[in-house]
Amino acid sequence: MLIYNAEIHTMDSRGVIAKGWIDTENGKIKNMGEGTPNLIPEDSINAEGGILMPGFIDAHTHLGIIEDGLDFEGDDCNESTDPFTPQMRAIDGINPFDRCFEEARMRGITAAASSPGSANPCGGEIAAIKTNGRRIDDMLIKKCGIKFALGENPKNVYNGREETPITRMAITALIREGLYKARRYVHDMDSYYSDSENYDPPEYDIKCEALMPLLERKIKAFFHCHRADDICTAMRIASEFALDSVIIHGTEGHKIADIIAEEKIPVICGPVMCDRCKPEMRGLELKNASALHENGVKIAICTDHTVTPIQYLPLSAQAAIKGGLSFDEAVKTITVYPAEILGIDDITGSLREGKDADLQLYRKGENPLDLMSEPVLVMVSGDICRREV
Repeated sequence: MLIYNAEIHTMDSRGVIAKGWIDTENGKIKNMGEGTPNLIPEDSINAEGGILMPGFIDAHTHLGIIEDGLDFEGDDCNESTDPFTPQMRAIDGINPFDRCFEEARMRGITAAASSPGSANPCGGEIAAIKTNGRRIDDMLIKKCGIKFALGENPKNVYNGREETPITRMAITALIREGLYKARRYVHDMDSYYSDSENYDPPEYDIKCEALMPLLERKIKAFFHCHRADDICTAMRIASEFALDSVIIHGTEGHKIADIIAEEKIPVICGPVMCDRCKPEMRGLELKNASALHENGVKIAICTDHTVTPIQYLPLSAQAAIKGGLSFDEAVKTITVYPAEILGIDDITGSLREGKDADLQLYRKGENPLDLMSEPVLVMVSGDICRREV
């Protein structure tokens, strides 16, 4: 599929191509360039000067794992019978037929990270997925990390049962215990593989197995935390175990933006468009993303769907502009930056030859972040999901 006569926002070092074209084949961007292509097949799309850009990416959601319009039956987000569950996998709870996938596609959102919830100090494995498909295995981009949660959520869940953990100390201790066990498990496995005659393999432990890639820095540690002190606890744990880590929410990040920058830890900000629904969100400010960015922190904007419906991801980025972020940076927070944070930037998040054809097209002069805007063309891995041109 050839798309030509487009203002191409590449979201990489090439910036904006004022008049360009992109040719896709077998789900990938085959070629792209400036000007008018030499050959224009009959089934090509004339963008008529419209904005062609990568599909949006929501870096933190519970898409498909908390289903729309359902209560307990459709909520598979938290296995809150055990506070430490790294072996849980989001892909085993996601229903790709949830209608919110279509609502995401219709607004140009082509990928998202769907995560276990924050009831447990460790909730399980996060999946970066495409928003188009019928089988989650085919939609999976990457198993990108393990979800941890600090602060109010685990405290509330287990305090009601009079079970551990009911304090921040206990939450952190459980995480630390699990990581130390996994570290020892890795050591024992290494000993066995290097000298099987003198060492026996450790007894199989599914929790330790799930944490092994984390300790080897093959996947990332995603820490749910709102308050500044919880953010510092997350950074303390990350340092102690040499984890490649990410802060989710980071509501009070603006209070310690310089400290976060020193640690070189990215922050997925959001939800932006919500009320201060619990004590640890009292520090919610629209300026948060801007303050973090100005201090050199890599940021992404998220909806935390279903807290804010996923189709309002672009509007959430626009709200961050009201808080001081520039338009160009706001667009990056829902395209290339989340791709980099999730470790999928080799596949999506910007437009370049060889990457997946995750594209969206807007009419000339339209603001892609505006509430009233909708793409006239959406492609996910080369499949046309919406076409009005």
